[in-house]
Amino acid sequence: MAGLDSRIVIVGLPSVAASLGADAEQAIWITQAYVLGSTVALLLVGRISDIVGRVKLYTSGFAVFTLGSLLTSLAADPAQVIGFRALQGLGSAILFTNSAAMIVDATPSHELGLSLGINQVAFRMGSMAGLTVSGVILSILDWRALFYINVPIGIFGTAWAHFRLREIAKLDRGAPIDWAGFVTFSGFIMALLLALTLAAYGVAEARTVDALLAFSFGSLAVFAYVEHRVPHPLLDLRLLRIREFTGGVVAQLLNAIAFGAVLLLLSLYFQLVLGLSPLAAGVLILPMDIATLACGPLSGRLSDKYGHVPFTTTGLAVISISLFLLSTTDASTPYSHLVVYIILFGAGLGFFASPNISSIMGSVPAERRGIASGFRATFFNVGYTVSLNLAVLITTFTVPYALVTRILSGDPSTISAADRLLFAQGIRTTYLWLAGLNTLAILPSLFRGRRVTPRGPAVPAAPDL
Repeated sequence: MAGLDSRIVIVGLPSVAASLGADAEQAIWITQAYVLGSTVALLLVGRISDIVGRVKLYTSGFAVFTLGSLLTSLAADPAQVIGFRALQGLGSAILFTNSAAMIVDATPSHELGLSLGINQVAFRMGSMAGLTVSGVILSILDWRALFYINVPIGIFGTAWAHFRLREIAKLDRGAPIDWAGFVTFSGFIMALLLALTLAAYGVAEARTVDALLAFSFGSLAVFAYVEHRVPHPLLDLRLLRIREFTGGVVAQLLNAIAFGAVLLLLSLYFQLVLGLSPLAAGVLILPMDIATLACGPLSGRLSDKYGHVPFTTTGLAVISISLFLLSTTDASTPYSHLVVYIILFGAGLGFFASPNISSIMGSVPAERRGIASGFRATFFNVGYTVSLNLAVLITTFTVPYALVTRILSGDPSTISAADRLLFAQGIRTTYLWLAGLNTLAILPSLFRGRRVTPRGPAVPAAPDL
C-alpha cells in the first residue's frame, strides 16, 4: 500500500496539477506534504510504539492512511489536496515505522536479512503497481481515482491487522513521552524541509529561507540539550554510539538524497522530453523494480550468511555507476541502452536496501527498535525530500526557472523542441551530481564495522569506535 502510493502520484503529477489548476509551487507541495506529514511524526511514532506496542499503532496507521486517501479523493482545490496528503503522510509514518520493527521482533537474527528482503519485495510490488495503475487510471478515470483506490485496500488492511496481529515486542511500558523533545525535533525538521523547498522553488525571499534555517538548527541544538537531560528521551542518543547503527543511517541518508529524485526525473524525461503517456512512462520504468525484486531477497539472504558490508557497499557502487551512465543520456538515447542503466540502478537498490536495514535494526537493543526504526525512517524521508529539492535546484543551473515551472505545473504544450533538449541536458547534469553524492555513502557503509555485541543487550556505555 505504501509502495503503491509512493509512485502513483509521481507518474500522474502533471495530470493532477493540470486538473486542479495548480501552479508549480502547489504541484510540488502535493508530493512534499505527504513527506512532511510523515517525517515530522516518525520519531514520536517510534517512541510510542516502544511504550504502548507496535500492533495497536500499526492498526491505527492503516485507518489514518485510509481516511487521508478518502479525503484527498474528495478535495476540491490544491490547498485541500495538500492538507489531506499531509494526513495521509501521518498514516504512512505509523505504518512505515512499525513494519520494520515488527518484522525484527518476529524474526530470528540469522534470518533477518531475508525477512526484511521479503518486506522490500512487498513494497516494490506496490511500487510497480503504482507506476502502471496510475497510467491506466488516468487513461480511463480522473485523478481522484489515484487516491480512492487506496480505500478498499485500507479497510481490509485495518481489519486484518486488528484481528490477526499479536503483540510480541519487548516494551518500555509506563515510560513518559518526551514532549519537549518532540516539539524541538519537529521544529527542526519542519523548518529545515520548508527552507529547502522554498529555496529550491524560488518562492520566498532569501531572508525567509535564512530565518528558517537558523530556526531549524537552533531547534536541533535545543533538542540535543533536552535529550541529554531527560530520563526518558524521545531519541536515546546513546544509539549513535553504536557504530553499525550510525554508519547504516548515514549511508541511508546519503543514498536517499541520491536516489529520491530519480523516479521523478525519469518520469518527466519519458513524458516531457520523449512525449510519452503516463502509462507508457510507468511501463518503461518497471525494469528498475523488477531488478530490485530479484536482488533484494537474494542480497538479504546472503548478508545473513556473509555479513552486511559487502552487499551494502557493492549496491551503492552499482547505484553510482548507473547514475553516471544516466548522466550520459539525451533525447536520442535508445531505450535499449536506457533500460540497462535502469536495471543496474534497481539492482543496486536491491543489494543495498535489505542488508542496510537489517544492519541498522539488528544492531540496537530490543526495547529500542521502535525508536531506531523511527530514526532510520526520519532520515530516509529527509534525504528523499532533499533529493527532490536538490534536483530542481541543480536543473535550474542549466534550465531557466520559467521552463521548470511550466514542466512541474503540467503545461508541456508550450515547451518547444529546443526547450525539451535543454531540459534533457539539465537532467543529465542532475544525474551526475546525484552520482557523486551516492558515492559518498560508500564510506560510512564500508566503515560501519562488524557487530560486536548480540542483539538485545543494553546500549553500550562507551562508543564502539
